[in-house]
Amino acid sequence: MQFSRIRLENWRNFSEVDVPLQTRAFLVGANASGKSNFLDVFRFLRDLVLPGGGFEKAVLSRGGVSSIRNLAARTRTDIAIDVELSEAENRVWRYRIVFNQDNNRRPILREEKVWDSNENLILNRPISEDDRDPARLGQTQLEQIFVNRDFREVATFFESVNYLHIVPQLIRDPERSIGHQNDPYGGDFLEQIARVNKRSRQARLKRIQETLKVVIPQLSVLDWDRDENGIPHLKGKYEHWRPQGAWQQENDFSDGTLRLIGLLWALQVGEGPLLLEEPELSLHPGVIRYLPQLMYRVQRARRKAPRQVFVSTHSPELLLDEGIGAQEIYLMVPTKEGTRVIQAASQSDIIQELEAGLTMADVVMPRTEPQDLYQMTLWE
Repeated sequence: MQFSRIRLENWRNFSEVDVPLQTRAFLVGANASGKSNFLDVFRFLRDLVLPGGGFEKAVLSRGGVSSIRNLAARTRTDIAIDVELSEAENRVWRYRIVFNQDNNRRPILREEKVWDSNENLILNRPISEDDRDPARLGQTQLEQIFVNRDFREVATFFESVNYLHIVPQLIRDPERSIGHQNDPYGGDFLEQIARVNKRSRQARLKRIQETLKVVIPQLSVLDWDRDENGIPHLKGKYEHWRPQGAWQQENDFSDGTLRLIGLLWALQVGEGPLLLEEPELSLHPGVIRYLPQLMYRVQRARRKAPRQVFVSTHSPELLLDEGIGAQEIYLMVPTKEGTRVIQAASQSDIIQELEAGLTMADVVMPRTEPQDLYQMTLWE
């Protein structure tokens, strides 16, 4: 199952969005155009159903309704998220949530709706019980296991969303795992590796090792171990003039190496949508160019249905892959009323330029640059 369409109203940068979604999506745009905020929609849906999460916590952890609401909102101030879920190209679910805040700035539901594959409306809140007890509107039915039986598949799918944006400094921090669990920034990344059974862990690290050896020819072995204090470590054996080579731990790995290890690990773990934020950071342009193909090959090796992947990027090298189609490119275009999300395949001028022989990078990247960039140099 995957997200096949998304509609937004007043979500952060976006006053209004309505676009179909592909199995693979590349989000491109200028700084602060909304790429991270677009990814955050899917994280928000996941947070609704995570153990210890829920609607109120998901909103307040983002600063409350006022911080989430689009700044251009005027008379219509409700925030709406509406997603369709499909399997084998057939729509199986649709979920819609609309919310605002009460007089005490507490988040409150305005709508919660669920449609099944036959477009039957099987949940339509507020219901009579909500009217009698308004406090119920501080929770979604999606997050309540005793009432979501008829559409629990939606909650399970949302929970499967995985976000990754490795911060190498967190992996190197010896106190990294304290208080962290499934940290998308890598605070407990090595503990995540440790929690996997030995056979699967060795198989995944072996695959990563073979890829890293192409990028880092001196690396001959990638392994995992715990020190005398029980702290997990990655270790790599580097060949040099000494016959036995030398072992190094993650403290000695470059930022690019740690980010690439994190990416390759994430691609092998989980089944739900994977959100990748600027995976090109710290990597050589020559490596970046092959990331889309690498993602495809890792997924194909899983021998399962393709996993949905959303990638935000500023890298023209990432878009040089000839396998990327115009339907997979989403341009974030800022306006005074909020950012527009435009699927490249819907723009005839983009299609004409591609058919004329220009690369995706040549066509897309100039459209994401702010105007009058030269004025940055007019420093006085």
